[in-house]
Amino acid sequence: MKIKFLTAAALLAGWMFAACDDTTDSIGTSLTDTSDLLDVATATFNVSSRSLVVDSVLSRNTTGYLGKIRDPESGNYITGDFMAQFGTLENYTLPDKDSIVSLDDAGNVIADSCHIRLYYTSFYGDSLATMNLTAHEMAMPMSEERKYYSNFDPQEEGYVTDNGLKVNKTYTLADLTISDEERADESSYTPNIKINLNGEYTDSEGNKYNNYGTYIMRKFYENPSYFKNSYNFIHNVCPGFYFKVNDGLGSMAYVTVSQLNVYFRYNADSTFVGTSTFSGTEEVLQTTNIVNDGETLDALAADNSCTYLKTPSGIFTVLDLPVDEVKMGHENDTLNTAKLVLPRINNDYQGEYSLNVPSTLLMIPLDSLYSFFENENVVDYQKSFIATYGAESSYNSYIFNNISGMITYMYNNKQAGLASNPNWLSDEKNKNWNKVVIIPVTVTQNSSGQIVKVVHDMSLTSTRLVGGSESSNGDIKLNVVYSKFRH
Repeated sequence: MKIKFLTAAALLAGWMFAACDDTTDSIGTSLTDTSDLLDVATATFNVSSRSLVVDSVLSRNTTGYLGKIRDPESGNYITGDFMAQFGTLENYTLPDKDSIVSLDDAGNVIADSCHIRLYYTSFYGDSLATMNLTAHEMAMPMSEERKYYSNFDPQEEGYVTDNGLKVNKTYTLADLTISDEERADESSYTPNIKINLNGEYTDSEGNKYNNYGTYIMRKFYENPSYFKNSYNFIHNVCPGFYFKVNDGLGSMAYVTVSQLNVYFRYNADSTFVGTSTFSGTEEVLQTTNIVNDGETLDALAADNSCTYLKTPSGIFTVLDLPVDEVKMGHENDTLNTAKLVLPRINNDYQGEYSLNVPSTLLMIPLDSLYSFFENENVVDYQKSFIATYGAESSYNSYIFNNISGMITYMYNNKQAGLASNPNWLSDEKNKNWNKVVIIPVTVTQNSSGQIVKVVHDMSLTSTRLVGGSESSNGDIKLNVVYSKFRH
């Protein structure tokens, strides 16, 4: 640790710069008028770190991940399967039954065709890699009240039965059945995986239909209230589908929209082709099941020459903040800023299929690893902080500009604990009192730039950070600034 004492006037220019950051609580301007009454000290501390393997993370994202790839850096095999439910518009309706032209020989309403499209806006890997999946009809809806993690397997949990609809599909992400001209027209074509549901279908009551779309249509005419809202539709008509990769290696699609489409003909002065569309949206449940090679992740985490960040559901980094050292001798001083820099170590593998670097990192207390996401918390810059890779002046690092609120919170929490119980530190539940965890996340902002949602980054990312107990790349540094009024 290094400490320097300076006058407030000497640091004023630096404070004015720091005060421009929205996490510094305007310390520059707050000190300006009293600069000749203050003493200021700066200090630098080392921060220890380690890798933490996580077997699962809360998985409720608007993007579904589908495919299987091999991490070229570590050799880790990562498989993504996902479940999607489909919603309806409020009080959804079909044309009058008497207007339907699509009829079987007995005069019953039928659908001409039906399919699911899984639209993706980006992907990882080789678009020509041959993959194979099965779309499994869910036997029952997943509960809106339950928290589903990325290790939740609907098949193992009994949400998929052998009696339900199963459709096999072999695909490549570059759909070669689409012409180059169509594919180049971004205004009308979005890459997708099309799964036809045109085979004979038998529902849970044993009723047979020529295809799944016919089942959907007859359910509507049987009871339109089933289509009144998404809840009714999911619980009475279509519980959803689980898309599971069976074979293939080399691509992972980031599915942003799942869509169930039913086609039929109806008469309104002339014959028209009608389409009923049911889409997976943020309002209905969607989860991704991630399978990693656990032995590979454990071996990476055991490498103490650095720490790792790997998503999805792979490895995070834990930091031991030197709270006691920061406060020692400064118990009555104001901790103005505490800047933490996490330098990256460039990946050893540099190739076409290198995994992306995580773009946004969240810092929270280690004991909040699960509750933060389950409670749908957002960043408060007191006990949770965000750092963005590629931000101005980041120099291949993630910079948390001011975590003084975290240091102060941890110190006060410990002092209050010791005041009520002298053995507070010996209690197992308090062993992580000064530990934080660094997690790659995806954030959603409103029109004002305010963060309104924070979820786990479920895309394929990887990076190494300076740190670990045997680091040869230097140490993680925490730079702090104190101030106190002169007596």
